[in-house]
Amino acid sequence: MSVEDHFRQAYKEGFAPWDIGKPDFNLVQTVTTLPIAPCRALEVGCGTGDNAIWLAQHGFDVVGVDASDIAIEKAEEKAATAKATCTFAVLDFLRSHVEAAPLGLAFDRGCFHVFDSDEDRTKFAEQVHRHLGDDGLWLSLIGNADEVRVGDGPPRRTAREIVNAVEPYFEILSLVSSHFETTLPIPPRAWVCLMRKRWTAIG
Repeated sequence: MSVEDHFRQAYKEGFAPWDIGKPDFNLVQTVTTLPIAPCRALEVGCGTGDNAIWLAQHGFDVVGVDASDIAIEKAEEKAATAKATCTFAVLDFLRSHVEAAPLGLAFDRGCFHVFDSDEDRTKFAEQVHRHLGDDGLWLSLIGNADEVRVGDGPPRRTAREIVNAVEPYFEILSLVSSHFETTLPIPPRAWVCLMRKRWTAIG
């Protein structure tokens, strides 16, 4: 099953433990404490829109994309209820271009980490780089391979795997251990990785 089909099926069956009905505290904390000034922003794998809506409510011009049409429909409904101005689209980010570029901020909560191969993770980083303007920031929440876990949870990546994929395109500003807010009984560990776009890719 492809990554896209996995998420479509999860939303169809109603088993989406990452869908918590509120913005992730890691995003809120990063944006408010740095702080990150409002700008054009992209959420990759936006799900049902809680993070994109929060960004919009705090002055960001937000586009949210997801491979699941069910998730995007719910995101549009939530945004309308919240009277938040967001743009949502069903899109395969790895193979498509988002018209809103160039952007000041890209955010993904558990999208980068779903790709098993180094090649696909590097391609994902390249895509984010392509969409950002000069000095654009990318905040990624990534399953942490230091966690020993039995049962359900996000894919887990090592710090080395993250660095190998993103370093050609991004300067890593911080890489800290945290956790995902989910509906699972034990919160899965996460990496919170904040990066700045390099002007030119290094190789």
